[in-house]
Amino acid sequence: MSVLIIAEAGVNHNGDLKIAKKLIESAAEAGADYVKFQTFKADKLVSKSAKKAVYQQKNSSSVDDTQMSMLKKLEIPENWYNELVSHAQKNNIAFLSTGFDEESIDFLDTLDIPFFKIPSGELTNKPYLIHVASKGKPVILSTGMATLSEIESSLAVLIKAGISKDKITILHCNTEYPTPMNDVNLRAMITIGNLLAVNIGYSDHTIGIEVPIAAVALGAKVIEKHFTLNRMMEGPDHLASLEPDELKQMVLAIRNIELAIAGSGFKEPSSSEIKNIQIARKSIHISHSIPSGTVLNNAHLVMKRPGDGISPMDIEEVIGQKTILDLDSDSKLQWEHLEK
Repeated sequence: MSVLIIAEAGVNHNGDLKIAKKLIESAAEAGADYVKFQTFKADKLVSKSAKKAVYQQKNSSSVDDTQMSMLKKLEIPENWYNELVSHAQKNNIAFLSTGFDEESIDFLDTLDIPFFKIPSGELTNKPYLIHVASKGKPVILSTGMATLSEIESSLAVLIKAGISKDKITILHCNTEYPTPMNDVNLRAMITIGNLLAVNIGYSDHTIGIEVPIAAVALGAKVIEKHFTLNRMMEGPDHLASLEPDELKQMVLAIRNIELAIAGSGFKEPSSSEIKNIQIARKSIHISHSIPSGTVLNNAHLVMKRPGDGISPMDIEEVIGQKTILDLDSDSKLQWEHLEK
């Protein structure tokens, strides 16, 4: 199965339907499997006193430092959704959104989305996890800020509430925007997979495309990456997002990596390189002209391309043999040139 690539538009629509549609078009053009937004009601997500994260403060010119004021502007109105889903269908990309509360999950379920994406912040929200599981759909769970024991607890809640383990994918993640490279800890993704015996993936907040590509090489089956139309746009997530050309490069690189690691694992010449074996390898040649009856020694021999004569690996069988005809300099030695 191909790696599932989720282009995370998130809140980078900035409350503008036209921008949201352009994000869908960009994700589709890049070749992503899904374009994902975020579904929430600010007053159900945060209290009026909740402060912005440091990265949110840096990426906003607003003097108001509350999450409420920021998120109110980034809510997607319900009357947008049918239009967004339809626009995604027209552009041959699947629509997805992350619900941040039970009511949002119920609403998204009416849109017949194929699975639920649980954000890192809800990993310890037991009532929410149970509600998601009650829908009976596959789940992708992000794990930013989490310990292994917390992930294990969340996984147990989902399974007890009715989701089989094979329908759960756990994404390693770091919830800092952007994530410093020395904090990525990509090997933790492998640990999660090995210790919890689950499908694994990676949700990336680093700058650039190399880490998600590396994650695929290490076994990730799902990649999620934020993208924007322009990193210079105002908003909390733009600076840690890819621009359209970068998203396209990431998708292409992941598809290439998939092909590169999809081989049998058995080391043998590939169909494309067989034709080059004789061209690139060497065979035993005569270093200078010698008469018939010469007993061959190392001084008579030189290893040169092409490799369609006697292999240099058989040189011990050639040394000490007597020639049965005159051989010119640079001629390729054949077994029939030697006395039987």
